[in-house]
Order: sequence, then structure tokens, then C-alpha cells
Amino acid sequence: MKKILLLAVALSSLIVAKSEMETCVKCHPTIVEEFKGSIHKNSSFYDDEIHKAVWDKHPLKAKGDYNCAECHAPNAKAEEEIKEGITCTTCHTIKDVEEHKGKNKNVYAKDAKTLYSAEAGRESEKVVYKQESSWFGMNKTTVGSPYHDIDYSNEKFYTAQVCMGCHSHRENSHEFMLCETGKEGAKDKQENCITCHMPKVEGSATTIRHSQKHAFHGFAGARKHPEMLTQYVELNFKKIGNGFEVSVENKAPHNFMLHPLRVAELRVNIIRSGKVTPLKTETFVKTIGNDEGPSMPWLATKVVQDTMLKAKEKKSISYSDALQKGDKIEVQLGYYIVNPKALKNLNLDGNKEAEKFTVLKQKYFDVE
Repeated sequence: MKKILLLAVALSSLIVAKSEMETCVKCHPTIVEEFKGSIHKNSSFYDDEIHKAVWDKHPLKAKGDYNCAECHAPNAKAEEEIKEGITCTTCHTIKDVEEHKGKNKNVYAKDAKTLYSAEAGRESEKVVYKQESSWFGMNKTTVGSPYHDIDYSNEKFYTAQVCMGCHSHRENSHEFMLCETGKEGAKDKQENCITCHMPKVEGSATTIRHSQKHAFHGFAGARKHPEMLTQYVELNFKKIGNGFEVSVENKAPHNFMLHPLRVAELRVNIIRSGKVTPLKTETFVKTIGNDEGPSMPWLATKVVQDTMLKAKEKKSISYSDALQKGDKIEVQLGYYIVNPKALKNLNLDGNKEAEKFTVLKQKYFDVE
């Protein structure tokens, strides 16, 4: 009877909570705090000004058909629910991912009380909440969470295939591929989307059962916590002849930047006797459009320009500038969230995030 009562209280808490996270935070305070600031949580046009700027231009907006919701607010069944964006259960109830030519599709579990997760050594377990007592009820112990059951057996949560429902690829109505991550990053259990973008960090995943570390739920990426991804690019310098060469290597299993709005730049300076001399800037970009030039994604039919760093690609850029002993070479690899050429068209002039140049990695090399 006590077990039934406790379960009823837990379920009612889920129902009356103002938001799903108000329930989740009771057992996962660290994870919820990280998630609240993530681009996943703030994925709808209510919270993401750049996404809103693109949506404002979309012809479907006038019809009230927010077709982006499939990934940006999957749980939304009404306008008010779009504000929730992606929630905890959005990802943790993905049972399978259907592969399709134009875009993949998430298949959600019908049992909303069972959440999927991954933990090394528990790959075959399913934890169902129960309360046990011994010594005539004097010693009571509980197993699992009173709010949900946990299924650790879904392999897609170990290979990161679970991410491929939204992050694999996307074609527009012209059957033109707008962006594509590729499958290579969602095959291996040791290195995949999750291990890179949700690395293990200090702190327990739950208050119910202590752990030293947990998967980071702030989701490292171009928009949030890019500093956690610096290890996946490498910068090097080498003197050659009368000049020198700078190389940049993308160690990721996908293009350095995937979104068609992004622009990356390699900036190189010579520092000599305290004076900084900027050299040519190398630009990495993939611009989509049509016969008239760059366009909005739904109008695109071809790639207009593609100099983007590809998966596992290393590029070397030569400079003819003569160096002197004692010079210092400053190398910066960074990016714009929005191509500066698109700011005016998207009404994003003055938007600090859109206009900001983010330095992902910076290195200095001494000239001997």
C-alpha cells in the first residue's frame, strides 16, 4: 500500500509541476542546471533569436505551420508548449530512429514512464522502482527512481545513434541537402557524438545514487561551451623557404561547421617588437543558394561555395612574409554563428551573439 501511495505521489508531482524540469531537478539538480542554459532547452523561436530570425523569413510562418517543431520543440502539441523547446523526456524517450532520405525520424516509446539512458556495465539492465523492507519493516531500502523507470539496454544511447533523428541530415522540398553530419560519428561506443558534445564532467548524475562524474548536459557546441571542443582541432606552424606555413586540422568525423549560416576564419598575425601585423585571413564556409546566388535554406538548390574544413581534413596555408628571429606568430581559429553577409537580410544587425567572432583555439609560435 505504501508503495502504491508513493508512486501515486510521484506521478501526481509530474502532473502538477509547472514544467517537466521542476520534477527532474528534484533528483538531478546538477544536470538540470546545465540543461537550462543549453541550446537544446532554448531551441524554439521563443528563446533563440537567430532561429527566430530565420523563421520570421519562412513562408510557412504566415500559415502558422511551425514545421521546425519536429526537432526544435518535439513535444509541442499547442502554441504554448513550443516555449518548452526540447525537454528532458524528448531525448530520453527516443526508442528508435527511422532512417529516411530527406530526414530521419525519432520513434518515441509508448511507455512514457520508462526513460532510456546509458551507463557502462549496465547495458542489459532495466531498473524498475521498488521499495523493500527487512527486519519486520525496520530496515527499508529503495531501488531506482519513484518518478520513472530506467532502461539501460537501448544500444542507440551508447553509439549516439539516438542523436541522428535530428542531427543526421536534412533536405528541403527541392531535395537539396541543406546539412549533413554523416553516420561516422554515431557508430562507435568509445568515440561518438555523445562523448564529444556531452563529455564526462565532475558531479553526480543523481542524488539517489552518487557517482563521481556525469555526462555534461550543457551540450558543447558552436553556440554554447565551445571551449570543451578545442581538442578536436589542431594548429601548427612550419618555416618553409622565405616564408612559412600554418596548418589547421579538423579531427572531428564531420565538417568543422555544419550549419549553412556559419563562417570560420583562420587569422594569423606576426608580432615583432611589440607591433602586430595581421596577414591574410583564410575563410572556411559552405554557402548554399540557387542560380541567383546565396539564398534562404528553403530556396536553395545547390552549393554556391564550399571551402569548409571537411571531416578529418588538414589544410595548410602558405605565407610569403619573411620572418625574423624573435618574431612570434599568433594563430587563431574562430567563427561567426551567422555569416556577416547575412546579418542585414536576417535583421540581426546589432545582435551581439550573431556579430561576435568566437575564437575556438589560439596558439603562439616562436621563430627561432
